[in-house]
Amino acid sequence: MAVGRKNWLFVGSQLAGERAAVLMSLIESAKLNGHDPWAYLKDVFERLPALKNRDLAQLLPHNWRPASAVADSATVAETATA
Repeated sequence: MAVGRKNWLFVGSQLAGERAAVLMSLIESAKLNGHDPWAYLKDVFERLPALKNRDLAQLLPHNWRPASAVADSATVAETATA
């Protein structure tokens, strides 16, 4: 499928085109995994600054769980050990 073929002529530069491609890949991957792309990207961008490099894989669309789900599972784990 050729989506946006002529639109890419106006992306600005090679680097800008690569950045746009990465962002669109994340959006489409989120959709394929059943996530709302807006909620996914919002959560990822909020959690990203505090995350360590070794934990980045948990933000990929196929591994991602909303922050509320992560907090809920941590609460359940704490009450189970108490």
